[in-house]
Amino acid sequence: MNYESGGLKDLVSTDCLSRADVEMLLDTAAIYANDPLRDSKFLANQTVVIYMNKASTRTRLASETAVAHLGGTPIFVRGDELQIGRGETLPDTAKVISGFAKAMIIRTYAQDDVAELAKHSSIPIINALTDDDHPTQLLADWVTIREVFGKDVAGRKFTYVGDGNNMANAWLLMGAILGVHVVAATPAGEWAPDAKIVERAKKIASQTGGKVEVIHDAKVGATGASVLYTDVWMSMGDSEVIREKKIKDLSPYAITQELMSLTAPDAVFMHCLPAHRGEEVSAEVMDGERSIVWREAFHRRTTIQALLFHLVRGDLKGSNW
Repeated sequence: MNYESGGLKDLVSTDCLSRADVEMLLDTAAIYANDPLRDSKFLANQTVVIYMNKASTRTRLASETAVAHLGGTPIFVRGDELQIGRGETLPDTAKVISGFAKAMIIRTYAQDDVAELAKHSSIPIINALTDDDHPTQLLADWVTIREVFGKDVAGRKFTYVGDGNNMANAWLLMGAILGVHVVAATPAGEWAPDAKIVERAKKIASQTGGKVEVIHDAKVGATGASVLYTDVWMSMGDSEVIREKKIKDLSPYAITQELMSLTAPDAVFMHCLPAHRGEEVSAEVMDGERSIVWREAFHRRTTIQALLFHLVRGDLKGSNW
């Protein structure tokens, strides 16, 4: 492993990755899509801890399957099953898990918790969702996008519409890393993407030739776009008061057939799921012929498998944005 010589040990956030890292991961994931057992002995007799504080369908199934396809044993634990719930520190937890597992996948709330675990572990830590970021989802998204449009996406626009949440943040960062034109069309104010992350994405784009835009008109965002992407409006734990306000503020950003009609002729619809038909997306779009959400969900496994393979081997170099 080349951690000590400057390699990337952990995937703490999307912008940990360099353009070359992303290209390597996407290429390997594409191979695993067709040959999932190619490296079926890579994690033989090894374990990977999958720690989740948030409910999950795709991330949990994709992670456990990815570990199994690499020949390892996944150990799934919920937040209340570790001593963290009784006051054990994150550094202590990281050191203990490092003695048993080859890697750890974590889905939790605070971004700082992932960084703390990574700092004190000797094994790769993979961020499988926080309130700020969702890097594993974006890798799955871009494998799927490349299946549809190929690697040459010059002149195309990729638009996220809706709540400026962790998905919007990750959408802008990954687009910037890949040097493409990415847009987040969200309400202004409290539902806009994190301003610091937007500036970070713009800085990265200035080095890669990408273009990052945050606008507040869904129709402008949709016009000519090759992808319309959205996420649920309600986050885990949102109160009824917040729900009512979000519905009111975000209703103009729902992806409908009318909005899809403004996109490029070959445009597709994407969603990280779960979807709430009738809120952020209409049933007609979600279940329509331009929707590629199920293939996108499939690639959660291929990309997590690629991440485990390359992080454990120490292949990824990390970014210097």
